[in-house]
Amino acid sequence: MATIELQQVEKKFGSLHAVKPLDLTIPNGEFIVLLGPSGCGKTTTLRMIAGLETVTAGRILLGGVEVTTKPARERDIAMVFQFFALYPHMTARENIAFPLEAQGERSEVVNARVAEVVKLLNIEHLLKLRPGSLSGGDKQRVALARALVRRPAAFMMDEPLGALDAEFRESMRAEIKKLHLAQNATSVYVTHDQIEAMAMGDRIVVMSNAVVQQVGTPIEVYSNPVNLFVARFIGSPGMNLVTGQYADGAIALAAGNQYRVPEQWKPALARLTGNEVIVGFRPEAAIVGDGQQGQLKAQVYATDMHGAYSILHLAFDEAGQIMHARAGREISYPIGAPIRFDIDPVNVRFFDPQTEKALNAEAAHG
Repeated sequence: MATIELQQVEKKFGSLHAVKPLDLTIPNGEFIVLLGPSGCGKTTTLRMIAGLETVTAGRILLGGVEVTTKPARERDIAMVFQFFALYPHMTARENIAFPLEAQGERSEVVNARVAEVVKLLNIEHLLKLRPGSLSGGDKQRVALARALVRRPAAFMMDEPLGALDAEFRESMRAEIKKLHLAQNATSVYVTHDQIEAMAMGDRIVVMSNAVVQQVGTPIEVYSNPVNLFVARFIGSPGMNLVTGQYADGAIALAAGNQYRVPEQWKPALARLTGNEVIVGFRPEAAIVGDGQQGQLKAQVYATDMHGAYSILHLAFDEAGQIMHARAGREISYPIGAPIRFDIDPVNVRFFDPQTEKALNAEAAHG
C-alpha cells in the first residue's frame, strides 16, 4: 500500500472550477472519506487520483512517485463504482479473476488469489452465478473481490453503496470497514451520506463548492466544525444555529431569551467583527431535564421517537425557527407545550456571521 499526496491539485472545465487548489496527504493504510453534496468536487478529486480525470494544475504522488500525468493503468489503483460494472456474460468467479488473467498471471497465481479474496468476503457460494442472478449486495461483494484480487497500492470507491437499499447499506458498511482493516489498504471513499462518512472514515474531507471546508476525524468535524457549512451538513439533524446580539457576557436571542456565555468563550466573543453572533449546539447538547427548568424557553412543535431517545422539534421564536433537542423517551412532551432548556457549556459553539467561521474552536477544550 502507499501514501497518496495531492499538492495544489485543481481541476477546471473552461473557466469553471470543479476542484479549487487543494493540498491533502493520505497516509499509508488510512481510510479517508470525501464527503459533500452533489457537485462539490469530491468525485472529480477521486477521479484525478485514479487517473480517470486529467489535472489542470498541481501534482499527485503515489508512494512518493509522481503519477500526475500517468494513465490509470499505470497507477496501481483499483476502482469500485456505484453500479458494480460486472461483465454480465461471466460468472462471479470469472469476473473476479479477470484483472489477473488480463495481466497474464499464471493460473496457479490466479486460483490462489481468487480463493483468498473469496474467503475474505465469504462469497464461495456465488462463484458459479452470473451477475443477473445476484442481489445488489452480492454484486457489490463481487465487485470488491475483483478490486482486491490485484492487491493494488490503493483503493478508490465512488459511492459504492449508493444503489443498495438501507438494510444492505448498513451490512456492507461494516464489511467494507472490516475489509479495510484486514487489508490495511490505503482507501479513498466518496459519498454524499454523512452518516456513512462518520461510520467509516478514519478522517473525513468535507467539500463544498469545489473547496475543502474541513479535514478531520469524525469526532473533530462533528464536535468542532470550522464553519457554518460543516455545522449544518454534519449531523442528523445538523447543528442548531441561532443568531443573537452579544453584550456584557450574555447573548440576547429571540423571544426574550438570554444566554449567559461560559467564561472560557468570553475572550473569543470579545473579538467579534460586530456584536452579532451565532450560537451553535447539537441536539444532545440541549439539556431538557423535566422541561420546566433552564435559561432558554421554546415551544414543542413536534416529537420524533428514535427508540432509545426522542428528538424534540422546538419552535424557538415568532418567525418559526425550529431547534432540535435530544431527550429521554420516558417523558411525554405534548405538542404546543412550553418547555425550558439549557445548553451544555462544554458543547456549545459560536460562529461569526460575517465570516461564517467558528470562533476560537480550541476554547472548547479549555
